[in-house]
Amino acid sequence: MSRTALRICPLCEATCGLTLTIEGTRVTSARGDRDDVFSNGFICPKGASFGAVDGDPDRLRTPLVRRDGELREATWTEAFDAVAAGLRPVVERHGPHAVGMVLGNPNVHTMAGALYPTVLLAALGTRSLFTASTVDQMPKHVSSGLLFGDANAIPVPDLDHTDHLLLIGANPLESNGSLCTAPDFPGKLKALKARGGTLTVIDPRRTRTAKLADRHLAIRPGTDALLLAAMAQVLFEEGLVDLGGLSPHVQGIDELRDAVRDFTPESVESACDVDAALVRTLARELAAAPTAAVYARIGSCTVPHGTLASWLVDVLNILTGNLDRPGGALFPQAATDRTPRPAGPGRGFALGRWHSRVSRHPEAKGELPLSALAEEIDTATDEGTPVRALITVAANPVLSAPDGDRLDKALDSLDFMVSVDPYLNETSRNADVVLPPPPPSQSPHHDFAFNTLAVRNQVRYSRPAVPLEPGRMAETEILARLTLAVTGMHGADPSAVDDLVIGQTLGKAVQEPHSPVHGRDPEELAAQLAGESGPERRLDLMLRLGPYGDGFGAHPEGLGLERLLAHPHGIDLGPLRPRLPQPLKTRSGKIELLPQPIADDLPRLRRAAAERPTGLVLVGRRHLRSNNSWMHNIPALTGGTNRCTVQVHPEDAERLGLRDGEPVRVKGAGGEVTAPAEVTDGVRRGVVSIPHGWGHDRPGTRLSHASTDPGVNVNQLLDGSLLDPLSGNAVLNGVPVELSPLG
Repeated sequence: MSRTALRICPLCEATCGLTLTIEGTRVTSARGDRDDVFSNGFICPKGASFGAVDGDPDRLRTPLVRRDGELREATWTEAFDAVAAGLRPVVERHGPHAVGMVLGNPNVHTMAGALYPTVLLAALGTRSLFTASTVDQMPKHVSSGLLFGDANAIPVPDLDHTDHLLLIGANPLESNGSLCTAPDFPGKLKALKARGGTLTVIDPRRTRTAKLADRHLAIRPGTDALLLAAMAQVLFEEGLVDLGGLSPHVQGIDELRDAVRDFTPESVESACDVDAALVRTLARELAAAPTAAVYARIGSCTVPHGTLASWLVDVLNILTGNLDRPGGALFPQAATDRTPRPAGPGRGFALGRWHSRVSRHPEAKGELPLSALAEEIDTATDEGTPVRALITVAANPVLSAPDGDRLDKALDSLDFMVSVDPYLNETSRNADVVLPPPPPSQSPHHDFAFNTLAVRNQVRYSRPAVPLEPGRMAETEILARLTLAVTGMHGADPSAVDDLVIGQTLGKAVQEPHSPVHGRDPEELAAQLAGESGPERRLDLMLRLGPYGDGFGAHPEGLGLERLLAHPHGIDLGPLRPRLPQPLKTRSGKIELLPQPIADDLPRLRRAAAERPTGLVLVGRRHLRSNNSWMHNIPALTGGTNRCTVQVHPEDAERLGLRDGEPVRVKGAGGEVTAPAEVTDGVRRGVVSIPHGWGHDRPGTRLSHASTDPGVNVNQLLDGSLLDPLSGNAVLNGVPVELSPLG
């Protein structure tokens, strides 16, 4: 007999509510939850394929341990014995920095990924941390840290109320949104237009989002920061700057005016390939709109000036008075955020507290560039020990980082490697131990990260829709046991990890004067926590101490786990509201418009205004039915238009002798790949587009469907040497490539 269960979708950043149909323990279908307080029944093809993703027969069911050179099934006890025996000697012999950790994109889609990697990292004490952020979004974190003092204080566009939306390097009709959590992003853009608002899209491709726009600018890839700087210059030059209510919270306006003075529309016109008069029009329209928001994403992050572009997005929102006001860009307030502290100066944000061993890349937000992982493993220097052991959690850097061939060889040279991953993929195939988490239907779900980026404040929680299958281990327990194994506590009760975190959190909370539990007994508070497991108790703790929490009785009408469980479709906490100055953690307590690292990087941007690329340049692309490298093993999510092709403009194709559908060789600094040509005017002249996440043709994987149509790894065209210097983010877009017919 079938039954239904509610579940928040973990397959992209939109976090839509689902209603699952379950027969026995198998999810047979998924539809949108019409009563979900956030998504209101919206669903995309990925969510509709939840059952196929959940039940993929290639998902690993038991741990794998390498014996005699081969990965073989093992018990959980054998697997963690092998982890302890493999990792502890490396730490004891070479120190903690010789153990690296790689966190992949799916971590932010799970409770385990939100709650445990930071604990594991702290327990290990390593600085060798690499994540997907440095091939994606790190420029936005760095610019937010420099402007606001908090790398996670990222304002999002108020999509439901804005009159004018300027999108740069973003394609939310395909991505469903990113660093802006918004179920039914397409519907929100259509509603914007229906109420008379304006949508402008800046993108070198005529994406589905661009087709919806009132104006589409096919800018030359990699020049977003120049265009935005010129818009800021126009605002100053024409007296259009109006901070409005932001004035008391902003410093550095005169210094900023001087800094952008040289970036006239005429000076950037040729580099951007955008008419100077049009640049002025963009700035004037932004200033004249009743409310407006500028929003940029991966296309503006994965370029040589990604941090400057991210900074300028917020600069434009500030100069037009649209930051922190309804209809503009506001700071969300998640239910699990820390107890709001009184407004005032904070510690600020620092870059380069340590550096990578080989190329001396500065850390950003505690992370080193993923592009540097291979050299940190395979290159000896006089300073420090190379990475000799590696922990990967839901990560596939062989496909997601530049020069996967080099990284693949480097992984094979490690003394020990453990992967927490449901698949034997292009990266985990190199591991000595693979620890597979259960499918999402058997896991609880709360969006810790994405609620901090949501376009409406709300809170939702899903308990497992299906009981944990015999022989499986919860991902939360896997990561807790992994933490114990690497710290010399192998075999201890995994609940000790949760108890430790709860004790430390309450110990700090009772000492903070602004905390609702100031002066109380931590043990007495811990005894009050609700929940059936350590992760649920930690969620209850965060809710009760959070901005909407009950404060352990201090605010009886506030949130806690029990109240949340009584609302299975979620609790609406209202629209985004102005919050300044509370989110600011800069040393001045104000928005610091021109931080010194930004000022120091502007000369590099000025030099870029004089550059004139003459050849073809590469950009990536995303498909609605893909999410990086982890969706291609699901038949329902591949095929059709979701193909790995080389998109090229008809004029470029004719000049180079390329024919639609025939193989084309693409050569870059890191190597070459061959894929079918797709001749289309959907890309501008001089631009080549290949999707990210493909290349499933390496031996030793267990991806039976993906391997039938593997595509090519676009990141093999990159050698990893091109980085945004402030953030360490890989430059994936706007890089030179050469095309030729295979024959």
